[in-house]
Amino acid sequence: MPNLLVTGGAGFIGGNFVHYWSKMHPDDAIIVLDCLTYAGNRSTIADVEQAELVVGNIRDTDLVQKLLRERNIATLIHFAAESHVDRSISGPDAFIDTNILGTNSLLKAARQVWLDSGSGRAHRFHHISTDEVYGSLGPDDPAFRETTQFQPNSPYSASKAASDHLVRAYHHTYGLDVTTTNCSNNYGPYHYPEKLIPLFLLNALSGRPLPIYGDGMNVRDWLYVEDHCRGIEATLLNGKAGEVYNIGGGEELPNMAVIDRICAEVDLAFAEIEGLAERYPDAPAAKGRETSELKTFVEDRKGHDRRYAIDETKARSEIGYVPQHDFESGLRKTVRWYLENEAWWRPLVAA
Repeated sequence: MPNLLVTGGAGFIGGNFVHYWSKMHPDDAIIVLDCLTYAGNRSTIADVEQAELVVGNIRDTDLVQKLLRERNIATLIHFAAESHVDRSISGPDAFIDTNILGTNSLLKAARQVWLDSGSGRAHRFHHISTDEVYGSLGPDDPAFRETTQFQPNSPYSASKAASDHLVRAYHHTYGLDVTTTNCSNNYGPYHYPEKLIPLFLLNALSGRPLPIYGDGMNVRDWLYVEDHCRGIEATLLNGKAGEVYNIGGGEELPNMAVIDRICAEVDLAFAEIEGLAERYPDAPAAKGRETSELKTFVEDRKGHDRRYAIDETKARSEIGYVPQHDFESGLRKTVRWYLENEAWWRPLVAA
């Protein structure tokens, strides 16, 4: 698998995958296609020597065809997506353009190069999706399985559900070799600051409120991003064409528990790391107070799904996926990474 095209490879999960794959497969060439929207950042992959960044849009079908042909690419991993639910509520058009039309553009290019005018060589189109396509669970409902009916509840999840269906259709109609993974809530390094964990961490450092939607008891399965990359690798190496695999972290937690753990990790970091109080004097922990005093309840967002949970039995049994981080260890790594990499996130916060 020497040449890979990674769409959205300068974003959060895609960027972490580029780092992971380059570490695990150092002889492979990685071409990253990213249009560098607000959530894409050159600096995320700047230190990966075997990654080449091509700035472009996945809706540019001709560009994708050119890359597949000229770079002799037989594996495409598709991360590029608009992904923030709040943004999809206020502006759904961008989600339709990128997540549906963009995915269709990639599929068309792959079909043209690998099937219609190709040599019949082995190939793989891997599509990254989300557990949000399955809808919302009640407190006692069984976890999402790959056969769970799609019931998306936001423009974001609806656009991802549509892209999942397109990928499946290109396999069954045209014979394109595809796989899909539906993941739970990712967290870890290089996460854009609008998301819950980095938002609350950076707010805590500057003494800003920690805004909690509703009663704070919405439940998510939390997946450390390196474990997600491990699941994608297992799918690429061992997954069967046309199959879907759920990738989860096995850490089902209410948002309030996550927020409390973020507060505790920040307090611990200030107690253990010399100089943090001088760097972040507005943080409650810099003044000997608890970060939890910043917690503030706000009006719940529209269409806020109550609970997601992933059943990853199929991924474990069929492709050998095993997550290696529990939430405690993954969160500690995440908090310490942000404290050590202010140069990465500070420009994003300023913008």
